[in-house]
Amino acid sequence: MRNKYLAHLYAKRSELESKLELHIARYCFGEGEVDDGTEADLKERIREITDEIAALENEHSY
Repeated sequence: MRNKYLAHLYAKRSELESKLELHIARYCFGEGEVDDGTEADLKERIREITDEIAALENEHSY
């Protein structure tokens, strides 16, 4: 069960990282000149998922 959940978290983080990269690329090429908070939201969610992954992995190592 834990492994499936960790796999889900890794996949979700990867998906969000891809969205962030795309958002940044669009901004760099002038396609998204309005800062609507998307970048900050994506970074925050990635950070939350990373923290959750770390916590679960630390639990598992004991």
